[in-house]
Amino acid sequence: MNKHLIAPSILSADFSKLQSEIEMINNSDADWFHIDIMDGVFVPNISFGTPVMKAISKYAKKLLDVHLMIVDPERYIEHFVNFGSDIITVHFEACNDLSLVIKKIKKFKVKVGVAINPDTEISVLSNHIKNIDMVCLMGVFPGFSGQKFIEKTIHRCKELSELIKDKNSTCIIEIDGGVDSENAKILLENGAKVLVAGSHVFKSENPLKTISKLKSIGN
Repeated sequence: MNKHLIAPSILSADFSKLQSEIEMINNSDADWFHIDIMDGVFVPNISFGTPVMKAISKYAKKLLDVHLMIVDPERYIEHFVNFGSDIITVHFEACNDLSLVIKKIKKFKVKVGVAINPDTEISVLSNHIKNIDMVCLMGVFPGFSGQKFIEKTIHRCKELSELIKDKNSTCIIEIDGGVDSENAKILLENGAKVLVAGSHVFKSENPLKTISKLKSIGN
C-alpha cells in the first residue's frame, strides 16, 4: 500500500501565532496543509478570507489542499488558484452543475477534489469519479472543528473505495473531520489515503509528535 498522507487542518491552529503554527507544519512529518474556507452560508461558520490565505501561502512549504465550504464555488476558483492552491475541493451539495465546476478547476491545471457530507449518498459520485483526483469524505457535518467522528464514515469509506475500483478510477480518498489516532488505522484499512486532522493535532500537547504518530500508522 502506498504511504498515506497527513494534512493538518489550519482552521484548528492558534491564529495569534499563525506563522509559527505554519512553520511547525513545515517542519513536521505532515504532507499537506488543509485549508478550510467557510462563507457562513453553505456552513453556519465563517473561517477566514484573503489576508489569512495570503499569509498561509506565503509561509507554507507544503502542498495546499484548499477545501471550499462555500456556495457558488465556481466564482472563486481563479481567486484561490492565484494563492497557490494545489488542490481545490468543492462540495457536491454546493454545486448546481458539478461537471462544469470540475472543468473550470481543471482549466487552471490544479487537482480537483469533491467533498460530500455524511448524509449524502456515495452513489452521487458515480458519474464523476473518473474525472476527479480526490473525494473528501466528511467524518462530521462541516462547519466547526472539534466535532465527534461519525462512525458510519468507516463503512462509507469502504463503499467509496469499492466504487473507485469498479469505475477504474485513480481518485484517492481523503477523510476530513474527527480523525484521530484511534480511528486512523481502520480508515486507512478501508481505503483512505489522506487524513485531515485539526483539533487532534493542534490541541495536543506535542503537535509534532501527534503528526508523526498519525504518519507512522501501519508501518
